Order: sequence, then C-alpha cells, then structure tokens
Amino acid sequence: MAAPLFSLGQLVATPGALALLAGAGESPAELLARHQGGDWDEVLSEDARENELSVLRGYRILSSYQVGQRGERVWIITEASRSSTSILLPEEY
Repeated sequence: MAAPLFSLGQLVATPGALALLAGAGESPAELLARHQGGDWDEVLSEDARENELSVLRGYRILSSYQVGQRGERVWIITEASRSSTSILLPEEY
C-alpha cells in the first residue's frame, strides 16, 4: 500500500454502503487505504487530476470503487477540511 497522502478525519459510512461492502466481502478499511494512498480507482481523468491537486491544496477528494459482481459502486469522499471521510453509494450523495 502507498503511504497516506492526507488525513481522513472522522470516518462515517451509510447503511447502504456498508451493506453492499459486506455482501460483496469487501473491506471498508482496504478501500480507505487505497483512497488515502491515491488510488482513486475509476474516476474520470479530469477528476483524478483534480484529486491530485486537492491533495496538495486541501480540496475535497473523491474516489469511486466497483464492488461486487454486478458492478455496483461506492464512493469515498474526504472533505476539504480533512475533518471527515464518508463511504456512500452514488445515489446517496
């Protein structure tokens, strides 16, 4: 795993995201480590560039991970203040 690039702050997750992760056998901690290490997974190239700038400048950071066999996704968003990081489903945003 890559070294952490930023602080996650308080961790929160929606029930929907936790249920999806549990059903898929995915570890929230593993996805958080990827997010914090700069592996944004499947975001648009302009969003990846924005994330890289956000790490340096202190803006919001968004990662999008495919979970399970049906291609469902979870998002991980770290707030610009680095006070909190949320795991949620895209439709819960």
